[in-house]
Amino acid sequence: MIEEFNGLDELPQGWIRTQLGEIAEVILGQSPPSSTYNEDGRGLPFYQGKLEFGKSYPTPRKWCTTPKKTAEKGDVLISVRAPVGPTNVCPEKSCIGRGLAAIRGLGGIETLFILYLLRVLENEIARRGTGTTFSAIGGDKLKELKIPLPPFNEQVRIVARLEELFARLDAGVEGLRKVKAQLKRYRQAVLKYAFEGKLTEEWRKTHKDQIEPAIELLERVKHRKARSQKPLPIEESDLFTLPEDWAWTAFGEISQINMGQSPSSSSYNNSGHGTPLLNGPTEFGEKHPIAVQWTTSPTKICKKGDLLICVRGNTTGRMNWADQEYCIGRGLAAITPLENVVKCELLSSFLLMKVGEIMRRTRGSTFPNLKSDELHKFPFPLAPYAEQEELVARMRDAFSAARELERNMATSLSQSERLRQSIFKAAFEGELVPQDPSDEPAGRLLERVKAERAKSKGEKDTDRRRENKPRQLELSTYVK
Repeated sequence: MIEEFNGLDELPQGWIRTQLGEIAEVILGQSPPSSTYNEDGRGLPFYQGKLEFGKSYPTPRKWCTTPKKTAEKGDVLISVRAPVGPTNVCPEKSCIGRGLAAIRGLGGIETLFILYLLRVLENEIARRGTGTTFSAIGGDKLKELKIPLPPFNEQVRIVARLEELFARLDAGVEGLRKVKAQLKRYRQAVLKYAFEGKLTEEWRKTHKDQIEPAIELLERVKHRKARSQKPLPIEESDLFTLPEDWAWTAFGEISQINMGQSPSSSSYNNSGHGTPLLNGPTEFGEKHPIAVQWTTSPTKICKKGDLLICVRGNTTGRMNWADQEYCIGRGLAAITPLENVVKCELLSSFLLMKVGEIMRRTRGSTFPNLKSDELHKFPFPLAPYAEQEELVARMRDAFSAARELERNMATSLSQSERLRQSIFKAAFEGELVPQDPSDEPAGRLLERVKAERAKSKGEKDTDRRRENKPRQLELSTYVK
């Protein structure tokens, strides 16, 4: 944006180009000793960087009883270290650490004018940051920042108009975010209705004579297995009432579960030799995995179409679909639904709804993991197969509509951000509010600021000379 300002052939009437240091004081933060920090509200709020920033104002996490550098109420706080550029307004006198600087307008220049100006220039400020380990910007570079300066009265009009337009824009964005939150609840409601049988309640009434009850479906599954094999136990404490012709069963009864096993690391390669290897959710994509390693000695193989689920660590329960054969390490398990018994989409949807329950079944406090037996006996509400097909179709329709709405919202949010930048651009190119020929030109404002600074500097220098002047000794002290 700054290149666009500098590229203007002419500034609007009454405007001038200057530097930030000409219209504002820049106070670099300095961190006090850690022994002066506290978290129980003693002293001044202590801000160290962007971590404490909110939309407009920071929220204190620590306080300081012996500050070295302070910002006053209404100063603009700018992050000067990793990252460089983000801004907030100081809500009260506060201690600032070396990750921040305070920008204080001179000559009556409003806080919000400086705040909006710095937000327009945020990318340019970030580009001026230097450093190999992390980016930082010094006070001199901030002071040298070139800015367009309108007359004071026009600054007031610009701020008022920006506040009005951004209030409307923010209300629209907040509405979109509420809809997004409602969509999340909508998805959960669809899943709940699906697995309680309410989503297909009317369909079930009209097809009652055409469906095979789930209990008969399970009987046929038993005949496929060894007759001596006992049914897997199901914990009944968290089971809800199912519709007639549905039945509770265990995951291990209606699917094959293949727990991963990591091959020898000596067999790994990055050149595509052997079988693609998946060790965990770091290789998960939006829908299918993206392998970055291969192994020439695969241990456990998943098949195309298997449901992959993470069974170790804090990401337990995350899922992906196998789009080809993979070797899976011990951080994953592959679930293969029994053909014509259960739809894989329903298995994944139920697990998605029960992520909290999955985490509760993990073992190990330092590194939680989901054991094979817990996954095998995880309960599942089995509907008649024909009803499962109807459920999948209805869930796809519902989620497809939600995804379309989400895409539209993402587009709207992106457009709102572009509109915000266009409003900023118009404001600081003199196109947002009309110019008034009777306004005092910005040049006179700058002259007044310089005069005030010179006077202030002179007074400070005089005070400093007084402090440094040798104190005259009273003879009476030494002569009696």
